[in-house]
Amino acid sequence: MNSSRGLILKTMLPVAIGAAVVIWLFCREFTVEQWLAIPWTVRTFGAIALGALCIIGREWGMMWRFRTLSDRRLTWRQTLKITMQCEFTSAITPTTAGGSTLSMVFLSRQGIPLGRATIITLIVLMLDELFIVVACPIIFLLFPGHAIFGFDPGAFTTGVRLAFWIVYGGVCALTLVLFLGAFFFQGGIARTISRIFVWRPLRRWHSRAVETGQTMISAGRDLRSRPLSWWAEALGATALSWISRYLVVNALFWGFATAAPQGIVFARQFVVWTLLTISPTPGGSGLSEWLFTSYYGDLITDASMVLVIAILWRLLTYYVYLAIGVIRLPAWLRKR
Repeated sequence: MNSSRGLILKTMLPVAIGAAVVIWLFCREFTVEQWLAIPWTVRTFGAIALGALCIIGREWGMMWRFRTLSDRRLTWRQTLKITMQCEFTSAITPTTAGGSTLSMVFLSRQGIPLGRATIITLIVLMLDELFIVVACPIIFLLFPGHAIFGFDPGAFTTGVRLAFWIVYGGVCALTLVLFLGAFFFQGGIARTISRIFVWRPLRRWHSRAVETGQTMISAGRDLRSRPLSWWAEALGATALSWISRYLVVNALFWGFATAAPQGIVFARQFVVWTLLTISPTPGGSGLSEWLFTSYYGDLITDASMVLVIAILWRLLTYYVYLAIGVIRLPAWLRKR
């Protein structure tokens, strides 16, 4: 009962934060006349449908990656369950924690040994960070920096630029740490786990912890012997997931702001999602809506239209996972 209440409270917190920011933005930007002027046409509804299709592509990429990393031991149904649990956990925790860090728990519930599940989790985190590391120079080669960070110089643009490069430096360092941990220092991680479980309250699980550590060591050795094709498949699934996530906004701009340059819209999504990796609020609630409307404001002359796109973007990429989680929460708690 306490677990259920805690999860429900965590679910409502990001909703409350996001709703408060949206109401504030509405009061600042919207009038009744502007709301009535929103063009609800076949094109705009088609854009929303296209955005939903991009979300499906994102989830399929994550499922494909889990299936690849588990050597096809997981069925598509199991990978879907793991992916939805990761997304829901990300939605109710600060982005710095995220759902991916708990994927080892969800994987072990689907029959993957905990040691191997831990290695898979490290690889998942490493691939996500590696995508950001590799994509950054490509994007900045294709598009000018002043267009990516904002055409109008000012304090906001300067702040976004500075914050982005600080976060990007941290991502590069984290990628290196995850790479070393997954490939070369499994023994150190295993010894740390074993020492933790010597503590009296955890001693009853010490033998299982040692077994988990040994599994991690063997799984790490196995990773170093994997063929290039295996890694290419995992990287391809990661790229599909992230690119599909970015394209959601491109789809919405195609329907609601046709004059905006699609290349710049895509490039700015890279900056937005990189900055959201350090959001202190659950699922980036509040910060996401404010950052989006401020960051994309110079691409659309009508400020109210930016808010409409921001709300639709959050509905597709965030609130849908909260809704799925709330519906599935009773079943997950029964199997906890």
